[in-house]
Amino acid sequence: RGFKILLSVVGNKDQVAANPTQYYQDFAAFLGGVAALNPDGIEVWNEQNIDREWPSGLISGTHYTTMLSAAYQAIKASNANVLVISGAPAPTGFFGGCSGAGCDDAPFMQGMARAGAGNYMDCVGVHYNEGIVPPTQTSGDPRSEYFTRYYKGMVDVYSGAFNGRNPLCFTELGYLTDEGFP
Repeated sequence: RGFKILLSVVGNKDQVAANPTQYYQDFAAFLGGVAALNPDGIEVWNEQNIDREWPSGLISGTHYTTMLSAAYQAIKASNANVLVISGAPAPTGFFGGCSGAGCDDAPFMQGMARAGAGNYMDCVGVHYNEGIVPPTQTSGDPRSEYFTRYYKGMVDVYSGAFNGRNPLCFTELGYLTDEGFP
């Protein structure tokens, strides 16, 4: 019927913390098995820039890229037609940069780019779920002027981190509306 199948696959952050090197290989092997089932795309993890999703102390674009590299190679070895999408970071400016507890999405993406993540994905994962202003608006969000509040700001920063080499794939997209509410 023309539908495409995208699987967002998340592993176990506690197992990552226990033995990152071994877990990256085990997770990659698992994703190779998933790729053999012939989905159209696999998003490798989810919001790996926050400690709810990735182990505290290991949150960095470099650590994630190490895992993404192994996953990409296993997926492509199993099924070269599967689109590999990087895990989309949580859109946040909460951390004021990066620390062991979490990393804002812009420096996280820059860290991924410096670590070579662009070579291990077909597409940059994006979660634009902040939409309370129209996608054409570039300022005036009542919450703050953080770039992820604006569709264009997020697209420009994420694409810019990889010098426009890697396309963006939206794996979460959301706009709030007051329709139906008083």
